[in-house]
Amino acid sequence: MQTEPAGALSIVDFHCDALWKLLEKEELAFGSGHPEGLDVNAARLAGSSTLLQTFAIYVPERMEGPKPIWKSVDLFYQHVLSCPSIMHVRNVNDLHTAIASRRTGALLSLEGVDGLQGDLVMLRLLYQLGLRAVGLTWNHANWAADGVLEPRQGGLTARGRAFVEECEKLGIILDVSHLTERGFWELADLVNRPFIASHSNARAICDHPRNLTDDQIKAIIAIGGRIGITYVPYFVKAGGGAKISDVVRHIDHIVSLGGEDHIMMGSDFDGISEYVAGLANPTEVVNLINELKRTYSEQQVRKFMSGNALTFLQEQLPK
Repeated sequence: MQTEPAGALSIVDFHCDALWKLLEKEELAFGSGHPEGLDVNAARLAGSSTLLQTFAIYVPERMEGPKPIWKSVDLFYQHVLSCPSIMHVRNVNDLHTAIASRRTGALLSLEGVDGLQGDLVMLRLLYQLGLRAVGLTWNHANWAADGVLEPRQGGLTARGRAFVEECEKLGIILDVSHLTERGFWELADLVNRPFIASHSNARAICDHPRNLTDDQIKAIIAIGGRIGITYVPYFVKAGGGAKISDVVRHIDHIVSLGGEDHIMMGSDFDGISEYVAGLANPTEVVNLINELKRTYSEQQVRKFMSGNALTFLQEQLPK
């Protein structure tokens, strides 16, 4: 299969929080009206050669219960999928069609399962509506697992394990970006399919608990998973002043561990209020591409920016 238009150097981004901003600020609009309040909007995706953008459902902890999740799904349909330049990607055929028609594919994910309250029926309904990737936690504890900033640093609960098993049955991609290390290894022991860290960097380069240790990176590589390099400045460089060259250092490190075919992008646009210099929205990702080309071949850069993610999706999405 031709994974992207010939000659193009396109982008797949596995994490943004545009749906959260739309949930919080009803005056915003993704396709028209006031899209300037969003890092990621239809015009910027079209202007950046983005082949696929993952839209995360994130519900802040002050909003409880399932209602904000359903509202976020509705926002995804009403704001994102209503744009002619966007196509919902639920399966491999959708992915092929989006690429062939030169539309941006839109994938739906869930960041933190708090609002599901352990309800597997709700998970199955979300799957029918297009949910294809799930992270069990945000930074703190919930009914399923502990997040990276939870003081006790626990792993998965019994209900969390049952949830993981149901995701495996449905074919939902599991995302470990916010899990504790203990939770990471417990999930790794449970699953039979490869999983991802949608927006995490290398802890050896920037010592932040949201970043991955070398052992975690090697484990993801060993199972055929993917690591989404994120543009969150404080995950890129400690002490501030993060530059694009600092982002490249994380890629260099993962490549040195054998991860050339396992790197993708997970910007976290719209989930951050400060930015890596020159990397503030999808139209500026070309600056990262140009910086990578100073060190890597065009074939390698193509893999990092889209190829590795597309290969993974062709293997893991429903056929």
